[in-house]
Amino acid sequence: MHWWNNQSKGKAAYFFRRQYYGGNWASFSFSGLLSWIKENQKTADPCEGNTRWEELILENEEGIPLNKADQTIQHVEDFCYASQDLAEDVEEAGALPKAPASVASASSEVIEEVSGTPEAEEKCFPLEDRPSGTKDEETFPDSAAGSEPECTADHEAVEVTSLGEKPCDNVTPGQSVQEVENNEAASIVEAAAEPRKITYSQIVKEGRRFNIDLISKLLYSRGLLIDLLIKSNVSRYAEFKNVTRILAFREGRVEQVPCSRADVFNSKQLTMVEKRMLMKFLTFCLDYEQHPDEYQGHKDSKFSDYLKTQKLTPNLQHFILHSIAMVPEADCYTIDGLKATQKFLQCLGRYGNTPFLFPLYGQGEIPQCFCRMCAVFGGVYCLRHPVQCLVVDKETRRCKAVIDHFGQRISASYFVVEDSYFSEETCANVSYRQISRAVLITDRSILKASSDQQISILTVPPMEPGQPAVCLIELCSSTMTCMKNTYLVHLTCSSIKTAKEDLEPVVGQLFSESTETESEGAGEGQKPQILWSVYFNMRDSSGVDRTSYANLPPNIYVCSGPDNALGNDCAVKQAEAIFQEMFPSEEFCPPPPNPEDIIYDGDGTQPEDPGFGNPSETNPETLPEKSTEESERPSEE
Repeated sequence: MHWWNNQSKGKAAYFFRRQYYGGNWASFSFSGLLSWIKENQKTADPCEGNTRWEELILENEEGIPLNKADQTIQHVEDFCYASQDLAEDVEEAGALPKAPASVASASSEVIEEVSGTPEAEEKCFPLEDRPSGTKDEETFPDSAAGSEPECTADHEAVEVTSLGEKPCDNVTPGQSVQEVENNEAASIVEAAAEPRKITYSQIVKEGRRFNIDLISKLLYSRGLLIDLLIKSNVSRYAEFKNVTRILAFREGRVEQVPCSRADVFNSKQLTMVEKRMLMKFLTFCLDYEQHPDEYQGHKDSKFSDYLKTQKLTPNLQHFILHSIAMVPEADCYTIDGLKATQKFLQCLGRYGNTPFLFPLYGQGEIPQCFCRMCAVFGGVYCLRHPVQCLVVDKETRRCKAVIDHFGQRISASYFVVEDSYFSEETCANVSYRQISRAVLITDRSILKASSDQQISILTVPPMEPGQPAVCLIELCSSTMTCMKNTYLVHLTCSSIKTAKEDLEPVVGQLFSESTETESEGAGEGQKPQILWSVYFNMRDSSGVDRTSYANLPPNIYVCSGPDNALGNDCAVKQAEAIFQEMFPSEEFCPPPPNPEDIIYDGDGTQPEDPGFGNPSETNPETLPEKSTEESERPSEE
């Protein structure tokens, strides 16, 4: 919950009943997630202990009670499939502390300091804007020109080349040093190809290497959130990796989808005719508004039906519908499908060969980055500080204060309340959607590649009519979200039943829950084994209109939790709309001033340098022009 005071312009206080930042946008270590699971498996009265505030309400006031406990998470079920030998005696090791983002301006230095593991050598980069008008942004066919190579290095090759630096003490008579080195190299590559057995005790011990998101999202490289991060300079607090693969699931197989022109013409999945058909259609989608005759007659048709009229093969229709447009087949119309395809194509080439970015250490880093920027300029954050009620003036019908769990009255002019704080009485007329979520820790990727450091997204079509499509995001250890030799898999869909009932069919198609004995002799086509999993349902209040809440004063603004979309546009639009209602003449998230230009009320002393550089360095309007070659690849700082 947040409040603003007009008498102190720009100052805000934030009260959280939880002991962590971000609410349902948060990320947890493994032990932190286990604590979160235990907390949400309890059944508690949300209004328990909230009656003391009634004694503090004056005669000309009335109170709106708030929930003490969060009721947005339901049906939490966790399962362990890894060997649990001695797991109860193992404690989490202090292995991987998060580097403060204010120190993380040079990504390569930060990663080397945090971890000496091979995955730390993978490319990551801070956000910086790309000048418009470069070759990679004009049309889809040129988007791959000069595009970055795979964001990951082949770890086996790294280990093999380092063998020459080691002394060879095990040379036998008649055997040269080169032969020994070759034999050792072959054995290392062979060992690396075999999946290593991961036990539950290892997962617990390496628990701090996990950063597990409650909600799974990616950032479109030309989405509203990326633009906001650059404009506000909040991007300097975070680092990102490019999603390396977009996958498709068809006829029981997982395969990689060609995105750029180079990918299309190098693809072995498509015939030459299909390649030309796909390029022609995607080029049309880039500026479909200029060719209304091509789609006006199909405006009321479903996008899937429109694709059939374009003489595309079933293979191409599947790729476009589920892996490029990523829209539901049942209720997506032609215009919406064309817009989604256009957005995908426009995002290609800005930071890499796919449209998506993922923040290092997980999605939960994004709200914390905004918290850091706000705190530098006077914002106050209070964790573990529940608010009992809102105090409303009976005459003006405006909220004038809140009463916290200490009984302290805090006055303000504006109040922003997250939906989950409202009582059942306030939300009696509200109808919520639900999101089904699953998080898996697995021992290998769903699609083997030359490098084990892949970030992949896969949309699985509905298994049966009436079921939703499932979005799957697979993260490797170089994203700093899981331990080495494991993968973190997020599955998300709209809820029909419980999360386990909704997602278990997809999990069964792609993963194995087999025991150790059943999985011996891993073969080329064997499914990844699940080591641990959790399922839960999360409330989606993003589509709720403010008028649905009963008797809310006009200066109380409601914000929702995460929505079910892949991107973050809904949250950015909602935040900007609330801000503009409160401060219509102010700019939303402007670039911060230089530290030396800040003047505080009082003695006029300058604050200590909070660590910002000149904001004009990353302001899109003042960025120096770059060559086409520079603009087609991410920064390697």
